[in-house]
Amino acid sequence: MTRLDRREFLFGGAATLAAGASAAAAPASKLAQRRPGYGAAATLWNLQADPQYGEAISAYCTQVVPELELKWPTLRPDAHTFAFERADAILDFARQNDLTMRGHALAWYHDIPDWTKQIKDAKGVERAFVDHIATVVSYYKDKLTSWDVVNEPIPDNPKKVTDRRDSFWSQNLGDRWIPLAFRTAAAADPYVKLAINEYDIESAKDSFIAKRAAFRKLIMDLLDQGVPLHAVGLQSHLHAELEIDTHGLAEFVTELRSWGLEVLVTELDVNDQKLAGSPAERDAIVAKRVDDLLTAISTSGPVRSILTWGISDRYSWINGTFAREDKRPNRPLPLDGEFRPKPFLDVITKFTNAA
Repeated sequence: MTRLDRREFLFGGAATLAAGASAAAAPASKLAQRRPGYGAAATLWNLQADPQYGEAISAYCTQVVPELELKWPTLRPDAHTFAFERADAILDFARQNDLTMRGHALAWYHDIPDWTKQIKDAKGVERAFVDHIATVVSYYKDKLTSWDVVNEPIPDNPKKVTDRRDSFWSQNLGDRWIPLAFRTAAAADPYVKLAINEYDIESAKDSFIAKRAAFRKLIMDLLDQGVPLHAVGLQSHLHAELEIDTHGLAEFVTELRSWGLEVLVTELDVNDQKLAGSPAERDAIVAKRVDDLLTAISTSGPVRSILTWGISDRYSWINGTFAREDKRPNRPLPLDGEFRPKPFLDVITKFTNAA
């Protein structure tokens, strides 16, 4: 089913994979018993290119999530191919370093390969959608702790709580695309944790409050339909200039937990593009935002899983997307560009030790 031998992706030097690294993983029930703790998103390219990158993840993390390698464009170069080798190489890295791995993402409005647009009718789209999810989840059965099944289903400025993001999937499958994704994933692996994942709901800005309300409504609707939803992922791509809505977020998380859902922090980083001041001053504000976020989430229970979207500022997507006017690099992650710990990491340690 894969196109390439995984040995082509083995790492050199200190990161060389052991011969037994691809052995069968522990059953899902045993994986679930391991405390997730702190983890980071990683790309295979960076793991291969920079030994410090893998060493940092191994030193500080208990879990990892592929940043790109489980998304449709990487896994599905064409309608007939499942290319698992790059994600498998990250799973091998995780196993060798005694890390767990979670999956991201099975269904997303973005990053849909061009070949899907050539499908002529809704039935064909549904076949491709179901086949993809069933095949990928089955392939990684008993190997991952959780999946982001549906990613970013709410528009950025919802006018009503019933608003949903328009997408290729909704255009062809209607509102049922989200329940269909979860039910297909659950049928393929009844034991893996299934999550719905969203961003920009953490602050007190009007659009964030509206988005949080629409996200809440969607989650309620899915539970009312008996959809197998186990966890809610708060991406937490924070904006350093915006304070956290600690009261509103704490209420939201408390309610989710009362419904039996786990709350995961899945893509944490802090965009400091609009902050003035020295690196130390910016780092202090970034750490405060993270502390406020995790304090709000932990009001009703410990934060058992915190993942940042990368681990070092050197490889953050924010530096490539949100350039600062002063031309200095952004400082969005727990380690700086030289892999030195920042106050951000101290906050994560505080909350993971308390979990």
